[in-house]
Amino acid sequence: MAQRSSVAVVILNWNGRNYLERFLPSVLSSKYERYTVYVADNASTDDSVAFLKQQFPSVKILINSHNDGFAGGYNWALQFISEDITVLLNSDVEVDQNWLEPAVKLFEDNENLAAVQPKIIDYNNKSRFEYAGACGGWIDKYGYPFSKGRIFDELEMDHGQYDQSEPIFWASGAAMFVRTEVFKKCNGFDYFFFAHQEEIDLCWRMQLAGFQIQSCPQSVVFHIGGGTLSKDNPRKVFLNFRNNLIMLFKNLQGFDRIYILLIRFALDAISAWKSLIQGKSVYFTAIAKAHVAFFGWILFHQKESVFPIKNDGTIQGKFNGNIVWQHFVLGKKRFSEIIGPKK
Repeated sequence: MAQRSSVAVVILNWNGRNYLERFLPSVLSSKYERYTVYVADNASTDDSVAFLKQQFPSVKILINSHNDGFAGGYNWALQFISEDITVLLNSDVEVDQNWLEPAVKLFEDNENLAAVQPKIIDYNNKSRFEYAGACGGWIDKYGYPFSKGRIFDELEMDHGQYDQSEPIFWASGAAMFVRTEVFKKCNGFDYFFFAHQEEIDLCWRMQLAGFQIQSCPQSVVFHIGGGTLSKDNPRKVFLNFRNNLIMLFKNLQGFDRIYILLIRFALDAISAWKSLIQGKSVYFTAIAKAHVAFFGWILFHQKESVFPIKNDGTIQGKFNGNIVWQHFVLGKKRFSEIIGPKK
């Protein structure tokens, strides 16, 4: 009988001692024969490292000398990882005991599979999907991400409606299984992103390189969410808008790049002005800064980013329409209302 794949569960930590104390025991109780748990510490200033050494001696600790954010932190950590499959796991996630097996089996059954996302459930309401990925990430024609079970801020209850494992566009960075060698082959996350949407960009580049992304609803995790920055934090708004535009520029080709970016500028402007009218001047300013920063990236920082290694892969999990129109104008709140049932 062939030996099972080796798995590295890598938890990126920055001042998250409380989360580690609360959720690490569930990770260490996982039922799988070949896995190792790592904590990659992003220059924490709390007592996370000392706590880990004392309370969880079986955990391997990687200590970064400075905080490289989500993207840079994981890029740095994975240079020390040699296991077949790496799970990038947020520190604010509790896992089901049997979460590893079904996802690993997908990789073993499909050598072209690069990334897998488990079903992500709200830790505080375990019958509802969680914002950061729900049951698998999709994207629309204009770069707006959404998920099976989450359209913008609209979260669905989990009734097993998305329990079919199938191709998706992106896997959430909150709990992302990746084939380690493919992560490295595609040059990992874009360090320039720092945080937010780097997993979507990576999955896009993986698909362009000929690999596949898939959901695995039989693997279940429970995520608190907002552990680093809340959804309305101006820094988070800035990074989301800036990084999304950079992602479109990098991964689209030819006329599509110009056409779609122009439409996105217009849609972003509508969102910004609407926020200003509603008294949310901070949101307006964050979007404006994101657009300025995007042009700054084009002029001065493109060489700092990671571009696709190939551009001939088949893209799956993409909605060839406008999710903004579908949700805010037509009032569709469920993934199934927009994409429709599988035929």
